[in-house]
Order: sequence, then C-alpha cells, then structure tokens
Amino acid sequence: MSVRDALRRAPMVNDVPGLRVLKVGDGWDVVRISAETGLLALAYLRGIGTSVGPVLYDRPNERLYYAIPTGTAACWDDLPVRHLSTNSWLVAPGLELLDDWIGGWCELPDDDTLTDADALRTALQHPYVAASKEVARSDAGL
Repeated sequence: MSVRDALRRAPMVNDVPGLRVLKVGDGWDVVRISAETGLLALAYLRGIGTSVGPVLYDRPNERLYYAIPTGTAACWDDLPVRHLSTNSWLVAPGLELLDDWIGGWCELPDDDTLTDADALRTALQHPYVAASKEVARSDAGL
C-alpha cells in the first residue's frame, strides 16, 4: 500500500485535526534524519534524478522521514539516522493538512514510489552532505 493510501485510511490523532497515525513496517519503513542533513540529501537525490518516495518534514523536531522499502536498511550504524520498521508508528499530517508550523510533505508521490535505500545511503555519504554534519557539530561545540 502506498503511503498516500495509508494516509487516507489511517486513524486521526484525537486532539489535532488533520494529523494521522501511520503504521510503519508494512510495505515501507522509515529512515529518520536531521532536517539539515535530510534536506541536503533530498537536494542531492533530486539533482541526480533519482525517484524519491514520500519525505515528511517534521518542523517542530527538525527531522525528515524518508519512506523506503521494508527490510532495505539493515545496518546504518555508521550514519546519523534512525531506522523505524515493524511495531513503529509515525504521526503525520494527512492530505488535507498543510501547515507551516507542523511541517508537511516534501514529497508525496501519487503512486507506490519509495526512496531507494542504497541511493539514500549514497546521498548521506556524499562529501557535501557529510561536510554539513561536521559544520553542525563544530557549531554546536562538539
């Protein structure tokens, strides 16, 4: 099932109209990345013409969530990401909610397109994406 179809069927969050609760791990997993790194990776993927699946921008927490095929992000320990799969849930804006405060969908294809995990991994390892992580760390005094 596509993420778009899952959004249509997902239950709403009780107190926040327009937010949905999506079950992860049934046909697609999610890779969570800091927004700064994730947006650079997204620019890279778009620039090389890679098909990009759903990408959710969580503005309050400054994170991006990439939908990838289930089971394709086996071991990403060397990258600053979190892999969410079976028994995980994602709160996401529905198709009817577009809000600058909450964030929104950077990408939400009409079909079943998902971001290729290997292409995303390559983007995250690209020198200018990796350099941004080092700049962020030095700015934070780490």
